[in-house]
Amino acid sequence: MSAFNEYPATAKLRKLAEKPLDLSKEGNLSCKRVSQMTCKCLNLKLMYGTERVNEKTLDALYELANEAGVYEKMKAMQSGEIINKIEGHESENRMVLHTAMRDFFDRQNEKEQAKQAVALAYAELEKLKSFLDGIEKEGFTDMIQVGIGGSELGPKAIYLALEAFKREGRRVHFISNVDPDDAARVIRRVDLSKTLVVIVSKSGTTLETLTNEELIRKKFLGEGLSPKNHFLAVTGKGSPMDDPDKYRKAFFIWDYVGGRYSATSMVGCVSLAFALGMEKLLDFLKGASCMDKVALGEDPQQNLPLLSALLGIWNHNFLGLPTTAIIPYSQAMSRFPAHLQQCDMESNGKRIDKEGNEVDFSTGPIIWGEPGTNGQHSFYQLIHQGTIPVPVEFIGFAKNQYDEDTSFKKTTSQEKLLSNLFAQSIGLARGQESDNPNKVFPGNRPNRVLLAEKCDPYTMGVILSYYENKVAFQGFIWNINSFDQEGVQLGKVLANKIIDQFAKKRKEEEFHEDFPLGAIYIDQLKDL
Repeated sequence: MSAFNEYPATAKLRKLAEKPLDLSKEGNLSCKRVSQMTCKCLNLKLMYGTERVNEKTLDALYELANEAGVYEKMKAMQSGEIINKIEGHESENRMVLHTAMRDFFDRQNEKEQAKQAVALAYAELEKLKSFLDGIEKEGFTDMIQVGIGGSELGPKAIYLALEAFKREGRRVHFISNVDPDDAARVIRRVDLSKTLVVIVSKSGTTLETLTNEELIRKKFLGEGLSPKNHFLAVTGKGSPMDDPDKYRKAFFIWDYVGGRYSATSMVGCVSLAFALGMEKLLDFLKGASCMDKVALGEDPQQNLPLLSALLGIWNHNFLGLPTTAIIPYSQAMSRFPAHLQQCDMESNGKRIDKEGNEVDFSTGPIIWGEPGTNGQHSFYQLIHQGTIPVPVEFIGFAKNQYDEDTSFKKTTSQEKLLSNLFAQSIGLARGQESDNPNKVFPGNRPNRVLLAEKCDPYTMGVILSYYENKVAFQGFIWNINSFDQEGVQLGKVLANKIIDQFAKKRKEEEFHEDFPLGAIYIDQLKDL
């Protein structure tokens, strides 16, 4: 039996889950409950009165956190202990120090490995500031970031979320897909003579990224431009991309920062600093650092990421709900659910524990989502009246970013947006009775609402760290390794075999015997 199933709190929670709180029952979703079940932390407020929990449930969840040793595990992570490992088996065997990438503001960590990581990260920031100051008069207007996975999803999500705060005349574009149409679409939008290109690959060998780099280099050469004057690298020190003959400047990242946790490293900082300026970038990093400190707190009612992690575990492991929808009521955060999808599912989509034993419970949920209110006109039908309840995490802001709004029929657009958010939260929880079965809403659908004043750089850093630490806490409780990603490797190995077969086919060499299954798929391209 796994450690998770051996905790006394797990048995207690299973018993409580036999008769969980019914939010749709008259009087249960009271004004008093909603106002009391809030947690305010930094500049965020989490409203969780619409979750199917009561005091007994919360107390048992807090016991589970204690029994799993989550506070010690979070301290171990942030102090640089080697936690990215599987005991007794070959594994990455690394520290996990993405938090060190932003720990410049209130340094409390005295562990030498963490202090060294902070110093290295700060040196890269200083190098970045010097570089940006140096190109200020060269007239660059655009930057293209080329990377895949965490080298694109996080930075793009944050850039779009903060585009309202970018410097005048600065734009960032992202190319990730090896589909040549992706690169062609971006290149047609920019003046290459005024464009910087940042290639992001920790290993310096990522095939999709290097393929896109070669395509873009040829475009620069075709216009008589020297790629070396325009290309930057973000890579591991000493990698094949750490090459001053090919890149104007190289910025470094380290193996203790996973791709999905790298938005606050040089992976995200180069493009964000170019677009926003260093001051706003530092605000973003400070927000993330402040929430990291909150995650170290040992009061679960004040530790916002832990509270959210526990509510998610209640829904997933004890109420048996397999998915979670993350719905920001902010168009700026349109790609943030996609980033969180990677952050959560690549981290906690694991089937073995940290000793290599197959788990006997459900680990990470399926994460998905889109911005509201568009979602209300598509998938909300299912989450209100479908047969599978979907827990929802709403994100909302009291104020809009551009300070431009209008009043129509006595309310502003922002008020209408928030009205929709609040209504969905209440409707999912409370439901609706009707004599017409088609108009019955069963309700009792758990959700919570994360509120902030405005989606600005500091707040975006706070929210990013909140979710990163929530994911880590859930992994700690499940006793799985949230910081490797073996699951992405098999597809890469098989893809490389088929790529070699395509190369042989191009040379009119026999390729069927190398990998017969791959050859069958290639042959299906005939006569299309």
